[in-house]
Amino acid sequence: MPQPVHVGMADLVVSKHPAHLVTLGLGSCIGLVIYDQLSKTVGMVHIMLPDSREAKDIPKPGKFADTAVPLLVGELIRLGVNRSQLRAKMAGGAQMFSMPGKTSAIFAVGARNVEATLKMLATENVRLVAQDTGGSKGRSVEFDSDTMKFTVKTLGSGTKEL
Repeated sequence: MPQPVHVGMADLVVSKHPAHLVTLGLGSCIGLVIYDQLSKTVGMVHIMLPDSREAKDIPKPGKFADTAVPLLVGELIRLGVNRSQLRAKMAGGAQMFSMPGKTSAIFAVGARNVEATLKMLATENVRLVAQDTGGSKGRSVEFDSDTMKFTVKTLGSGTKEL
């Protein structure tokens, strides 16, 4: 197995096989991997927020679902993948903060991140084949280009492979 490549918050990484991509500390954030199983070309992004429209500038397009997903797809296509072969797996989108008696959407960042990421995957015509989203616990994820396994480690709940 190759050395793990860590994908930081708002970062985006693409790689040809062999690749072992890891992102840590997903609370309301989304860890999204898009891959082509035939060429074993993979990409991962750590999405923090759903929408870039109110951002003054976007130094890290991986920060927002609406900029990260198209950029990730574009980078994979630049590496020679066939768009029709792309598949996606994602985890995260937890509800990490709440205030008793408040149902404000401002606290529903995780749900908004999931919704925005799903919308952008549909826009880019990338099929989501597995997800582990929601809840109230943090996660970390790993993706191995050799096995195409997406391993989700949930705080206090163990590990699962998607």
